Amino acid sequence: GNEKLPCWPSLILIDSLFVTKDSMYHALTYATILEMQAMMTFEPQHILAAGTTMKEAQAICQRYLHSSFSRLMVVNHSEHVCDVSTSEELHAEVCYAECLLQRAALTFLQDENMISFIKGGIKVRNSYQTYKELHTVLNSSAYSQGHNHGHFEGGVKLGVGAFNLMISMLPTRTLKLLEFVGFSGNKDFGLQQLQEGSKEGTFRSFLCNMLLLCYHTFMSFILGTGEGDVHDAEKLLQPYLQKYPKGSIFLFFAGRIEEMKGNLDAAITRFQECCEAQQQWKEFHHMCYWELMWCFTYKKHFKMAYFYADLLSKENCWSKATYMYMKAAYLSMLTADDCLTFGETAFTLQVPGLKQKIAGKSLPTEKFAIRKARRYLAENPIPLPAPPLEMMYIWNGYTVIGKHKDLTEGMLKTLDEAQKKLDRTDLSIDDQCLLSLLKGLCLKHLGHQEEAEHYFTLVLCNETQIKYDHYLVPNALLEHGLLCLEQGRRDEAIKLLEAAKQNYKNYSMESRTHFRIQAALHKARGTRENGTHVPASP
Repeated sequence: GNEKLPCWPSLILIDSLFVTKDSMYHALTYATILEMQAMMTFEPQHILAAGTTMKEAQAICQRYLHSSFSRLMVVNHSEHVCDVSTSEELHAEVCYAECLLQRAALTFLQDENMISFIKGGIKVRNSYQTYKELHTVLNSSAYSQGHNHGHFEGGVKLGVGAFNLMISMLPTRTLKLLEFVGFSGNKDFGLQQLQEGSKEGTFRSFLCNMLLLCYHTFMSFILGTGEGDVHDAEKLLQPYLQKYPKGSIFLFFAGRIEEMKGNLDAAITRFQECCEAQQQWKEFHHMCYWELMWCFTYKKHFKMAYFYADLLSKENCWSKATYMYMKAAYLSMLTADDCLTFGETAFTLQVPGLKQKIAGKSLPTEKFAIRKARRYLAENPIPLPAPPLEMMYIWNGYTVIGKHKDLTEGMLKTLDEAQKKLDRTDLSIDDQCLLSLLKGLCLKHLGHQEEAEHYFTLVLCNETQIKYDHYLVPNALLEHGLLCLEQGRRDEAIKLLEAAKQNYKNYSMESRTHFRIQAALHKARGTRENGTHVPASP
């Protein structure tokens, strides 16, 4: 009952170093572990090491492939695949596709050069095509199950499921571009493939489960309508948590599930347990610090939230600018005496100078933070009205506090206090509209729908007078649309959502807003059609 999941750095050293030169599965697993480390640290040396190891793993996979002619036969005549490919070669195809996909992800991280983006895109396309072909092979009457069929099937379902799920979530404009070059995605089909793959009892079933957990607890929550699927997430996690009660990754997801349910004290306990469970990978601690920061924000414990933002700014490399902005945001909510205790104020923290680029672009959250911080660098600084509560919206936090009347009422009170402090400046309309959007969200969760609708409409009425925060208008339309959807006003909801999607561009956090609009439209149209949806082939 107290079995502890071995920490990944230990796993690397067990026997992988002795067999990665010959075994494609060991090579791929070893490279995958290094890639996960690179993705969490963003350290150049980790990215380079992962890329080199993944390239070596791909070379090992190629040794097991019959020939380039055989690969061509698999592509064009998959119904006769058994005539040209052995079971070993099919496994090599799956591993090869995984290597391509992971190398593409590293390419995007590693270099700002446009050539690297093109190379990465080619790898993604080749990987996508290979998975499509292997899915056809798997369902071919000519295919016979070999000794390690489960690993092959799990690999295909992982790849096909991941591609379908990810592509289906993309905003319409991006999706149309991808469809033009041969990509397609179906969310229901992708989820089905991952769920089937998660039951195989192989290493890839673990990866299918982890991807599903990420989807239910992060992607569909942050990039969707803020709901997620707590029931499915708990069902997926429970067997792992029972077997590995001290496994840090499982404790982390357990904390995330409690957070989504609004059980903030239980979530805080889980995240703290996750930090205590292992010391080798500090990145897991940093993931917990980020969630703890938000849990304390929801509770309006801004001193504790500042404490975790400060830890992240000192220890983690993902976005120093974002962490520094969050520190300043929390300090702006404290008294002058409290700020003296920390030795910093919102005016002393320099955010823009910490800007960085990943894959040639700045992180959207980082750009948002830098734009906001510029107000404090002006000759006559104008304080932001409630910066932590604004950033909370960016991460869909109002759906968490919305599960508790007292937390929502407390947040509404803080917004009212912020409004009373507003001075008449060039930015007063921007600040008024921000507070209107956030107050509308609180009122919606409290069941005061008419008042909420009034505040969302107020943002739209002041659209032409907004000077900088143009993102508020499409987001007000989005939230108004979701409110109409809750009331059963589906046609009106779709009209508002389409207006948000079609009529605005080049505003802060635009991609994230488009992800949410896409999810809301899918929900609205699915509701109108009684949820009927026919899965397409990959």
